[in-house]
Amino acid sequence: MTHSECVAFLNLLLFLYVAAQFRSNVQQEWPVPYRRFDHRPDVDSYCEALYPFCPTGDQDGRIPYMRDTDVISVYRLQTPVWEFKFGDLLGKFHIMHDAIGFSSSETGANYTMEWYELFQLGNCTFPHLRPELYAPFWCNQGAACFFEGIDDLHWSQNGTLEKIAEITGSQFNDMAQWVQDDNVTGIYYETWTVRSDPGPNATMWFDSYDCSQFVHRTYRKLAELGAELSSRSQTNYTKIYLYSGEPTYLGNDSAIFSQPALKNLAVDIRKFYHTFRPHQSFIDFAISLLEAYKKVVLDKSFYLYYNFEYWHLPMKPPYVQIVYEEVPLP
Repeated sequence: MTHSECVAFLNLLLFLYVAAQFRSNVQQEWPVPYRRFDHRPDVDSYCEALYPFCPTGDQDGRIPYMRDTDVISVYRLQTPVWEFKFGDLLGKFHIMHDAIGFSSSETGANYTMEWYELFQLGNCTFPHLRPELYAPFWCNQGAACFFEGIDDLHWSQNGTLEKIAEITGSQFNDMAQWVQDDNVTGIYYETWTVRSDPGPNATMWFDSYDCSQFVHRTYRKLAELGAELSSRSQTNYTKIYLYSGEPTYLGNDSAIFSQPALKNLAVDIRKFYHTFRPHQSFIDFAISLLEAYKKVVLDKSFYLYYNFEYWHLPMKPPYVQIVYEEVPLP
C-alpha cells in the first residue's frame, strides 16, 4: 500500500468512526419512521411485472370528482392474495389482500381502490443481484390503484365485502386529494414488520408499508373527515413479523458497496440475498431453503432494507410469523 493509499484508508476509518459516534449520541427513534419523498421517481426498465400494475385504472392516478350532495357507500374488501390464480389456498394461511370499495348513490357507479406492489411481492421483499451492479438492485415501488367496478365474486367468495360507512361527495373528494398526495410521497413497499418479541409489550423496530397499512391510513383519514365507520365482524389483517434484538444501522448503498474497507460486509449482504434470488430450479430452491434456515435460525442473522438503507437484525425465536390479527376501525 502506497503512502497516499494508507492516508486515504486511515481517513475513511476516521470518518466511519466519527459517523458511528455521532449516530450513537443521537437517540434512535423506534419504530424507524417510514421515509417520505417529494416526488415519485421513474421506474427502471429492468423492473418487470408478471401481471401489469393497475391495468384498468387511470394511468395518471386520477380519481373521479363526486358532487358534494352525493352519498357514497364505503366497503371493506378483503380476499386471499392471488385469489384469481389459487382460489382460497393462501387464505388458509391467512395471507390476505385488502382494499376499499365505493358506490355512488347518484350515478350508481362502483369503484375499487387498493395499494400494492408495482412488480409483485417477491420483488419488493428481496432484490435482484445484477452482474453489472455490485449493490443489490431493488424493484420495490408500491402505489395506489383506483378503477371503476367492484368484482363482487372476487371479494365475497373467499373473503369480505362489507359496507362500513356512508360519506358525502365532499368527504370523498377530500379523501381523493389526500390519496393522491399520499401516493406521491409514499413510494416503496415494505413487507416486514420487525418486533422484539410476540408479546403485548414488545418494541416495534420497523413497521410494514403494504396494502393493509394503506387501508388503515385511509380509514383514519375518513374518520378525520367526519365519517363514522363500523363493522359487524372482527376486522383482521395479515402481518408478517420478524423477531430480533435491537437492530444495527449499517448504511446505504454508497456507504457499503463503494467502500473497500467494508468489502466483507458488502459480500455478506450479497451472499444473504443470493439465497432468495428469483427463478430458481427446484434443486436450487431446496438448497436455498437450507441456506436460509442456517442464516436466519442457526446464525440468527437477517439483513433488512428499509428507507433505502441496510440494517442488521440479530434474530430471535420464533424468528418469523404470519399473524392474522385484529385492527379495530377508527
